[in-house]
Amino acid sequence: MIVERDVFTLARTAADLVQAYMSTTGEPRLGLATGGSVAELFRNLVLRSRKGWLDFDGARIFLLDDYVGLGRSHPQRYANVVMTRLARHVGLDPRRLHGPDGDAGDLAEECSRYEDLVCRSEVGLQILGIGRNGHLAFNEPGSCLESRTRVVELAEVTRADNARFFPGPEDVPFLAITQGLATIRQAGHLVVLATGSSKARAVRATLEGPVTCDIPASAVQLHPRVTVLLDPSAARLTRFGPA
Repeated sequence: MIVERDVFTLARTAADLVQAYMSTTGEPRLGLATGGSVAELFRNLVLRSRKGWLDFDGARIFLLDDYVGLGRSHPQRYANVVMTRLARHVGLDPRRLHGPDGDAGDLAEECSRYEDLVCRSEVGLQILGIGRNGHLAFNEPGSCLESRTRVVELAEVTRADNARFFPGPEDVPFLAITQGLATIRQAGHLVVLATGSSKARAVRATLEGPVTCDIPASAVQLHPRVTVLLDPSAARLTRFGPA
């Protein structure tokens, strides 16, 4: 666990990890979260690409999840979010940005397709955030620790937290496709980011509590290589938090 002094330093450290990983392979396979936890990281990656420190030419990006029922052009569809905030600024070929299609006609088939793609591709480094209720990707409390890619119902707290990205709370979808907890753990290196005091209880439960389906993010304890990056507010209830 690394506690950085603020979100900007945390994002630079996360970008250092991404850059170090991408420099070791000709075809980096990078897993990305979306949402507030990674906004500053995306800005760092764009800046490093523009300076010539990062080369995304051979990279492939895999998304953790996406909403069900948003049209393909909807600005909050996660493939569009990553394209707008990161991919188009670093010269990533859109065909190398992969995510589940929440607008597919057969969602069960789409889940199977994406699970197979992620598993075959062997993601090398996976960026993760932690939800206020301990969710990981869209694996909500109660998710099986051995779960795979599937359609899930979003918890009300998750919908409330994500309402800021939509015109109103009623516009937040009720369903999503998410990689499962077992799918996520197949990545070579997990990098977990959490900032803000609202995440403090979930962070403590994730890192210092038992591995339990009630706190899906606690499944990261089962992985052999995990780096956790926190700001002081998110770390405040852990044994590494401010005195």
